[in-house]
Amino acid sequence: MEVLLFITGMIVAFVGTLAGSGGLIGMPVMLLLGIPVHTSIAAAKFSNIISSSSSFIYLLKDRKVTFKECLPIVPIALTGGILGAFLADKISPAVLEWLAFFFLILALLLSLIKGIQPERTNGDYKLPAGKLALISTYDGLFGPGQATLLMYTHLMHGLSYLKTVALTRFQTFVSCLAAFSVYLSNGHVDWMTAIPFALGALIGAQVSVRIAAKVSIKQAGILLNVITFVLILQVGLRLLL
Repeated sequence: MEVLLFITGMIVAFVGTLAGSGGLIGMPVMLLLGIPVHTSIAAAKFSNIISSSSSFIYLLKDRKVTFKECLPIVPIALTGGILGAFLADKISPAVLEWLAFFFLILALLLSLIKGIQPERTNGDYKLPAGKLALISTYDGLFGPGQATLLMYTHLMHGLSYLKTVALTRFQTFVSCLAAFSVYLSNGHVDWMTAIPFALGALIGAQVSVRIAAKVSIKQAGILLNVITFVLILQVGLRLLL
């Protein structure tokens, strides 16, 4: 089982770094392996801490983003991640999957109607704090699809693709760190699940973050839309069957 978790973690981080929603691949695999839902969520949080921090550090060193640009995200992601994790034990897994389904449909519709905005060149970018807080709360609560929602949010406000990836990775790291601390204190962490999944995610994130430099803003929009559409079908079929 550990080998399958490692391979799944690698695929999840590879897809998740480029377009988000890797969790909608990883969660079904862990559930099919018989891993309880809250243990699966905790393992996903731990792997995201490892993979998102490693890809963010790479982009930070490559000067695609500055730490000053990321600082306003810290209180938003911390608060949302902790709040969502506390709510997780009070909401059934079926409700969480319906949330993921509707959030992804909304993001796809907004993208198709509004479109990915041209990249800003004047550096004037105000973080959409309300949207980011809502997404971080959802991340702490459940998570699958949250990175895609973050990427849509930044790209539709005119941020570059690489900076979008960097800010998304940073916010994912902070909110997952906050949420994981709650799952850990509640006894939902199984290290035999979390560690191999995280090791695979570390490798997947490092490969994908290097590919991201070759992706144009137009290609990023197409990639997000295609992956989101496939994931909507996947979640929708699971909910209906």
